[in-house]
Amino acid sequence: MSHNGSPNQVATVGVSLVVALLTGCGGGSSGSGANSTALLGGASSIGTGGNRPSGGASSIGTGGNLAVGGSLTGYRGTTVVVIGSGGTSGQGGASVAGTMTPNVGGQGPGTSAVANIGGAGAAGGASGYGGRSGTPPTGGSSTVGVGGTSTASATGGSSKGGSSAIGAGGATTNAALVIPDPSWACGMPDGIVDPTQGEIAFRATLSLGATHDVGTTPFGHRRVLDVKSGTVTGRVQGSFLAGGLELELTLSNGSVELEQIDVLRASDGTLIYLRSCGVAPAGNSVVRVVPDFEVATSSTLAWLNTGKFVGTRVIDTAANTLQLDIYDISKVTSTGTHIQITDPSGVPNQPWDCSTSTGAKGTSVFTETVTLGSSLSIGASKRGTRNIIPITGGTTTGRVIGSVLSGGGDYQLIGSSTKLDARYNLSTSDGEFIVVRNCGPMGALVPQFEARVGGPYAFLNANTYVSSDPGSASGGVSITFYDKK
Repeated sequence: MSHNGSPNQVATVGVSLVVALLTGCGGGSSGSGANSTALLGGASSIGTGGNRPSGGASSIGTGGNLAVGGSLTGYRGTTVVVIGSGGTSGQGGASVAGTMTPNVGGQGPGTSAVANIGGAGAAGGASGYGGRSGTPPTGGSSTVGVGGTSTASATGGSSKGGSSAIGAGGATTNAALVIPDPSWACGMPDGIVDPTQGEIAFRATLSLGATHDVGTTPFGHRRVLDVKSGTVTGRVQGSFLAGGLELELTLSNGSVELEQIDVLRASDGTLIYLRSCGVAPAGNSVVRVVPDFEVATSSTLAWLNTGKFVGTRVIDTAANTLQLDIYDISKVTSTGTHIQITDPSGVPNQPWDCSTSTGAKGTSVFTETVTLGSSLSIGASKRGTRNIIPITGGTTTGRVIGSVLSGGGDYQLIGSSTKLDARYNLSTSDGEFIVVRNCGPMGALVPQFEARVGGPYAFLNANTYVSSDPGSASGGVSITFYDKK
């Protein structure tokens, strides 16, 4: 998917400059019996039984396995966690039974017996430092080692609960470095780190509107989700404005590529343009997003322009909401474990930037009349002056008959020259959805369409078209698309 550059190189294009111009774990290991000893061990597993020994203490050899120990009683439902630094060693000696008084972390009276020390083990275990275990059944003990995937619980009870987090020598899918396909690199071609290793910048809960299922397009399965509103808390406080777009692409191999386009209004009135690029490996519902902010350089939130951020995006289908958590990762270093995302072969790459193709106007294809909302000025920022004109509706005539859906807008960038970048969707009279991007400088606008393969508007996927400049129309602008000569 062609993401030539990064979200920090947003190309900007649109529909309606004319209107703007015209109008605006822990505890100490519990000792049982006298002189209990627990040494830091390796890829440990709890001995047969699962309940606490009632006699002498057993020891864990350095890097070794926990010795098979005495009879097991009491401590119903207590979770025992053993952390090791890797390796497998000889089996420790058996503990000797004796009477005792349970004393967590200390000693109880009884015959003293210390288990044999297990053999030395090599560093680096195979088990991962797992997430917090839930309370197991009677006598159950969960084993977790420093290093990769967490192991199953020992005989006597299985652990319940938490998913694994990253550990030395290994990682789970959620914690590994995710390396995007070069075509959709999101500005981080060397990999997108686990954002939760950073410091939270803000959290947003977005209320979603309609989901437009475009179907299978030349790039993959496309859905467009409408953002109705949202609340923001953290270092940034405010709200998401209605009209945001979630352009979600699921490739044939199951991986996801995401583009988000939103406008936020901070509690002090500052407007923020947010365009994010995201990816997720096949089977992972958590999309890692790399946000790109544009804020007026005069604003107290101007630090968003230059920060280094990564976030997570999760959809709650039942509630029809989206959770977006953005983290400052400027102090995060990547791990050696990674997941490489590779796009399917033989499939065209979806573009991140505007098309730069040129051509003269040929035969008229269809015409839009687009209604617009009031302009939103981000102000002078890192790329120039950003002006946004919301798209609120409209109609189409010609070879495409239907309506322009409310949502998206013309994200104009005014610098040494003015570029329009209009992003919106069409709903046809026969039930199809078409994704539209029309961008470039005045006099050289080039549209890009995305429609269902095999559908009645698949001809638009050829993207051999040019656009007129926006002309004045009642409540907005009028635009005609032509075959390119």
